[in-house]
Amino acid sequence: MFMESAKPSSGQHLKSLLTDLLEDPEFNEGKAWKRRYFEANDILVKGGETGRSLFFIEHGILRVTLHVPLGEQQPRVQPGVNDLGEGDLFGETSLFAAQVRTASIKAVTTGCVVELDGRLLLEFLDKRPTLGYAFFKFLFSLQLSRQESANRQIENLLAWGLKAHGIDKHL
Repeated sequence: MFMESAKPSSGQHLKSLLTDLLEDPEFNEGKAWKRRYFEANDILVKGGETGRSLFFIEHGILRVTLHVPLGEQQPRVQPGVNDLGEGDLFGETSLFAAQVRTASIKAVTTGCVVELDGRLLLEFLDKRPTLGYAFFKFLFSLQLSRQESANRQIENLLAWGLKAHGIDKHL
């Protein structure tokens, strides 16, 4: 079961913000950002690696997966926890500093993402506080939406676990 894509209602607003950003001659393509085309099954981000990029999906479907150890004798499984599509953003936790990626991102279909250099993006937005405010307001809204979705998924898994082990009868 996949979580619904967590998109604040202002998804079109993000697309407009990014269009303005990518068209600005001071935010150079090739240095500050680049397009990355992908095929089905390509790995765009590998969990455990360090990254400093933010990604915007122009088109295509990507799957967020986690590495879950099942025990010493069992192999790790990599369940999909969310599908992302056009207009979605990911990698924002690595925006302010190089961070270890907590999940892998694998392509489900062909498509294209815009990869933005986190350091250069922050420098650019610092010089444009109005655009920066709008961008970070959107990111805050996105994080809240994702947190609510994650909380619902945790509640569902907890309820399933309680029922599967018969504990719910004792509550």
